[in-house]
Amino acid sequence: MKDQDSTIITKQKENFSTYLSRYEKTLTELFSSNLNVFETSVNRGIPGLVMRDILECKPLSVFIPEEYEGRGTDTAECLKVLEVSSYHSLPLSLMVGINGALFLQPLSLYGQESKKESVYYDFIHNRKMGGLMITEPGYGSDALHMQTSYTESGNGFDIKGTKHWAGLTGWADYWLLTARKQDDKGNLGRDIDFFIHSTQADGGIEVEEVFNNLGLFMLPYGRNVIDTTVNTDSKLVPRTTGVKMMLDILHRSRMQFPGMAMGFIKRNLDEAISHCKDRFVGGKSLLEYDQVQERISKIQAAFTTCSAMCAFTSINASMSHDLARADIQANTIKTLMSDYMQETSQSLLQLVGAKGYKQEHIAGKGTIDSRPFQIFEGSNDILYQQITESVVKAMRRAKLTNLFSFLKDHELSAHSSSILKDTLNFDIDYTLSQRKLVELGRALSRVFSMNFVIQLGESGFRSDLIQNALNHLAQEAGTHINAYAGKQELSVIVDYTEDSNWASYLK
Repeated sequence: MKDQDSTIITKQKENFSTYLSRYEKTLTELFSSNLNVFETSVNRGIPGLVMRDILECKPLSVFIPEEYEGRGTDTAECLKVLEVSSYHSLPLSLMVGINGALFLQPLSLYGQESKKESVYYDFIHNRKMGGLMITEPGYGSDALHMQTSYTESGNGFDIKGTKHWAGLTGWADYWLLTARKQDDKGNLGRDIDFFIHSTQADGGIEVEEVFNNLGLFMLPYGRNVIDTTVNTDSKLVPRTTGVKMMLDILHRSRMQFPGMAMGFIKRNLDEAISHCKDRFVGGKSLLEYDQVQERISKIQAAFTTCSAMCAFTSINASMSHDLARADIQANTIKTLMSDYMQETSQSLLQLVGAKGYKQEHIAGKGTIDSRPFQIFEGSNDILYQQITESVVKAMRRAKLTNLFSFLKDHELSAHSSSILKDTLNFDIDYTLSQRKLVELGRALSRVFSMNFVIQLGESGFRSDLIQNALNHLAQEAGTHINAYAGKQELSVIVDYTEDSNWASYLK
């Protein structure tokens, strides 16, 4: 019966462009009229009627397989829904991304069949939502040492621990809970397991505190105390180990950041051009000033680079790809896109001036809302460091010390490295300080991103935008290489207060 139903569903599936237009029209109506009412409210969450209208468009259906009445988990469709969402509201796009990349896609890849049918039905027909709990107090970036534990019992799995900074705290109907197995002596295993938790059916998650987050007001965050039992079929089934499953989930999510970034950067670009065309200073429009043109040109470069990353992800991060080893790709995409989100919103804020500093203005709000993207799902400093470490490890295996010699044959830089041959033609030490690892990682992310842009240009994307993006990326790569070469081993003076009051030295 299911096969017959899925065939009918496939035939009746709405054309994607029609589906996307309907969703975009709904968001335009909701956010143009209600922006000041709920997006800038200090209350967390979205009014029920607004959420009803959003979920009525079924934006989460793109993350659900067709046999469960979804649109089929096509990566390009997922990115376009994220893009349309973030053009109108970055917090909404993050909400969709949390549900899709951190709950629905892991369920599709690793969930047991007995769970999928009921959970997907709830999402499609009952407007349910889900999230992921990994981060713990004291164990943020150090997720492998999380203290949340589980033991097996006659009823399934007993899970205990504390999680915080999970988006949709107190609001999600389903959670993916991460925990380490506890043995009879109380020791925790090295591997990590994932469990599907139903707030209604399983209970046992108490919201101990709701945080007053600085931005992203539409998303509630907080600290959750877990003492629950879930059924045996709630456990996700890894292909090999739980750690590799977690890497696949996190890398897949990071590689979908361009979807959230795309609409946000495009909105910043549209707002910047519109404002600077209409704003006159000294008898001419702002758009005629050289410094203004440089700022907008940089926003356009971010737009093109993000477009290239969307194309790359659509091809290379489909649900059939295991992304556990795609650390360089995922970390490059996440770091650069989140940096560009913050930089473009800062530029827009600078261009619009004082009025952009109002909470309800898109520039000021975007600056606050985009900042945590550089922190969550891996702090950018750490991810830049990891990019360099991966490259150095590969160079060591290949017995190479010259960076250009390595990059010219690497699949992620074969096209772009020749443009930067003079910049990249130097030897590196296998043992680098952390600050040098981070700075070189920033440069490498630009080199790899140039490769994405070149590939997009070869597919027929507008050539002047491609060249503009390449110029900016090459300039940034050179800047970071120079900073890497000039890094000094500076130290912190902890007890700095003695003899350091300037007023004591006035003559």
